[in-house]
Amino acid sequence: MNTSNQLWEANRDIAQACLEHPFVCGIADGSLERQKFSYYVGQDAFFLEAFARAYCIAAAKAPDWLGFTTFHSLAGGVLEELQLHQGYATKWGVDLRSVTPGSATRRYTDFLLATAWSGDVGLTAAAMSPCMRLYAFLGQQLASNGIPNHQYADWIRTYSSPDFIPLAQKLESLVESYAANSSSINSTYRYAMLCECDFFQAAWLNSD
Repeated sequence: MNTSNQLWEANRDIAQACLEHPFVCGIADGSLERQKFSYYVGQDAFFLEAFARAYCIAAAKAPDWLGFTTFHSLAGGVLEELQLHQGYATKWGVDLRSVTPGSATRRYTDFLLATAWSGDVGLTAAAMSPCMRLYAFLGQQLASNGIPNHQYADWIRTYSSPDFIPLAQKLESLVESYAANSSSINSTYRYAMLCECDFFQAAWLNSD
C-alpha cells in the first residue's frame, strides 16, 4: 500500500465522522438550513483562496519541473472551484468580499500556509491532500444512489464528478513523489483531517 492510501486508511475514522456529521447529512438529503450553507460558502471561499496560495508556494519550492507544473495545475483547479463558489454566493445571497473568517477557518488556513512556507513540498502535499481526498469520498458516497433533486444537488454533483477525482489523485501523486511515511507526515495529515471536521462543525453551528 502506498503512502497516500496508508494515510487515508489511518484516518478513515475522521472521514466517516465527516460523512455522518449533521451538516453533511443535511446536504445529502437537502434538509440543511440555508443560513448554515450560506455561512459555509463564505468560509469555504476564504479557505480556497489560502489553498490556492499554498499550492503556489509549494510550486515555487518544488525541486523539479514536473512538481512545479503539477502544483500550478492544481492551483488552477482551485481557481475554477472558486468560480463555482461565486455562483453559489450569488444564488445564496452571500457577499464574498465581506466574509470574515471564523476561528475554525483561520486555524485551517493558518496551518496550511505555515506548512507551505516552512515545510518541504512533501509535507505541504500531505497537509493539502486530506481536503481533496475527503471531498471526493463525500461526493461519491452522497451520489452512490444517484444525484438527488434538491437545493444542494450541485454540491454533490461537483464533488462526485469524474473530473474531481483525478485532481485528488494528482495531489496524492505529489505525496508519493516527495513525502516518505513518517511521524511528521502522519501528524500533519491527521491534523488537516481534524480541521476538515471542525470546519463542518463550525458551519453547522453557524458561529465559532
